[in-house]
Amino acid sequence: MSRVVFLLIPQAHLLDVAGPAQVFSTADDLGHPHTLTYVGESTEIATVQGLPLRAETSWPPLTPDDLIIVPGWRGPTRPAGAPTLRRLRDHHAAGGTVAGVCAGADALGRAGLLDDRRCTTHHTVQDELARLYPRTHVVKDALYVEDDRIVTSAGVASGIDVALHLITTRHGPYTAGQVARAMLVHTHRGGTAEQISPLLRWRSHVDETVHRIQDLIETRFTERLPLSLLAEAADCSERTVTRLFTRATGLTPLAYQTALRLERAEHLLTRGATAEVAAREWASRTPACCADSAHARCPLPIDEGVRMSGVSACGGPDSSMATRPLPRPGRGRT
Repeated sequence: MSRVVFLLIPQAHLLDVAGPAQVFSTADDLGHPHTLTYVGESTEIATVQGLPLRAETSWPPLTPDDLIIVPGWRGPTRPAGAPTLRRLRDHHAAGGTVAGVCAGADALGRAGLLDDRRCTTHHTVQDELARLYPRTHVVKDALYVEDDRIVTSAGVASGIDVALHLITTRHGPYTAGQVARAMLVHTHRGGTAEQISPLLRWRSHVDETVHRIQDLIETRFTERLPLSLLAEAADCSERTVTRLFTRATGLTPLAYQTALRLERAEHLLTRGATAEVAAREWASRTPACCADSAHARCPLPIDEGVRMSGVSACGGPDSSMATRPLPRPGRGRT
């Protein structure tokens, strides 16, 4: 079980606190427990919206698996004193992750954690952040940025996005997808297409039959799933499965499954797994193909004109479903 510590600053924005807290609480409901702790320099923290928050003045012991999140605030309030800022530095130096929502990036800057790193914040204070901390690179037009376990977001509703991102890095995209669906957040927004999980990108529709099919594919994405199995689960014909799925998502079932396989392989590679381990998770692919695809940050390493019926994206046989190529998103990363 990991701990998520919210550092509350006077005049905090409620949504900057409640949004990420709800994400981790929902993950807890789904079997991924987190201990949520709220700390501050006083026991009662005033919020912009008028609802006071209670906080502990003593910090719990932290491990590198734990998170510190600094929600944003409004007005001239300056964050915490030197001892609190030192806790942020020490946690990061020990291998932990520190996140700032909206103006929370200012606390990270004062702690020296933004030096020589990329970050973002709310668009109304980006120029001020860049002026105060000239050694940082403020990324504009991004909802969140991660650089060496320092995570910053644009604030307000994007606190939910960055919390989903943190769930993805710790528990994988499937869990993040479950959390998003439970919260009725069907689209995981990000600065670029690469930040959007297939588990969320193609869930922003209202066809419950297709959602049932996607649920099955997501839980068994490493297996061969013939259309007959999907049709049985959806209680409709194979032709209807393909028609409904394509209409709702723009993809065929196999293209969706392939995107999930690649995302799982990429997740393992970014967590330190070898290409061989990632390849085992991505059924028909070779280790070299998995590594090349992950480094390219592209859902399918195939030409636009290549059809996937009867052949996998790396040239191996894959006749469980006929499909068409997966659309390629734009390149670039935030």
